[in-house]
Amino acid sequence: MSETTAPGRDCALCPRLAEYRAANRAKEPGWHNAPVPSWGPREAPLLVLGLAPGVRGANRTGRPFTGDFAGKLLYATLLENGLARGAYREDPMDGMELTGCRIANAVRCVPPENLPLPIEIRACNDFLKAELAAMPRLRVVLALGVVAHNALLRAKGIPATRFAFGHGAQHHLPDGLILADSYHVSRYNTSTRRLTPEMFQAAMAGVITALNGK
Repeated sequence: MSETTAPGRDCALCPRLAEYRAANRAKEPGWHNAPVPSWGPREAPLLVLGLAPGVRGANRTGRPFTGDFAGKLLYATLLENGLARGAYREDPMDGMELTGCRIANAVRCVPPENLPLPIEIRACNDFLKAELAAMPRLRVVLALGVVAHNALLRAKGIPATRFAFGHGAQHHLPDGLILADSYHVSRYNTSTRRLTPEMFQAAMAGVITALNGK
C-alpha cells in the first residue's frame, strides 16, 4: 500500500490518538508507536479485520496482534488451518509468515484504553477502503468484533443496520464479498468464555468452507 493510501508515521487525522502516540513515544521511545501497517500477502483471499492495535502489542512491536494476549488464539488458529506457517513467538522477528490471509485493523493507531471513538473509526475508514481495493483476490473478510464488522460495511457503503453482527454469521454483500463474524480474540472475551477456542475454530472453519466455495 502506498504512502497516499496508508497513514503516515505522524498521521494527525485524530488529535486524541496523535496525543496518545506522542505520550507513548516519550515514555517508550524504543516502541513502534505509530500507525500499524497491515500484514500478509495482498493476493490472499481472506482479510482478518481487527479493531485497533493494543498498546503493549502491535503498538509496541509494529505487527498486528503481536506481543499481547489477543495474538495467541488468532495465530494458533491461523497456523492450525494452514493460513500461516512457522511458529508464533509474540515477536515480529519470529519468522512466522501469513500464507492464506492478510491482517488489518479498522483503526491503525492505538487508542487510549483500547477503545477508539466513533469519529476516529470514521477517520480511518478511507485506509480500510484502500486496503480492500489493494486485494484483487479478496473473497472473505473475517471481522473480529462488531466495530470491525461495522467498519467493513462503512467501507463498502452499506448501512450497519442492513447486516447485524453475530458470532459465526456470514453475510453475502452485494458485490459478492462475504463478511464473516467472530467475537474478538481479546483477553476479556476469552477469559470470560464469551469466546472459547472451540468457538473461534468453528467460526474459522466456516470461513475455510466459504473460501473453498462450499
